[in-house]
Amino acid sequence: MELLRSAPSPLVAPQPRRAEHHLDGPPDGRRDFRGDLHGFVGERRVWRIACGDVINRDRCLTVLVEKNKVVLVGPPGETAVLSSGQLGQLRDALREAAEQAER
Repeated sequence: MELLRSAPSPLVAPQPRRAEHHLDGPPDGRRDFRGDLHGFVGERRVWRIACGDVINRDRCLTVLVEKNKVVLVGPPGETAVLSSGQLGQLRDALREAAEQAER
């Protein structure tokens, strides 16, 4: 019964996707949001890219660097659907993460 109440109504127009913003910051309080594309979780720089799934729910892709490796985290058990603008953000995030991983 709970699932039926939480299902989206076909009569309600889908809400436009909003940009995912990173809210956490490193302990020293500094934040780096070049174009609101990335920020920090703890000491780790991450990039978050808003996307959707196949039924138009808001989701997020996360890119981070772990021990000189680039990690791409998608929505758990979901498919990420990206617009051309979101794809450009993902491309930029992967490029920046690759440069960071090479250092």
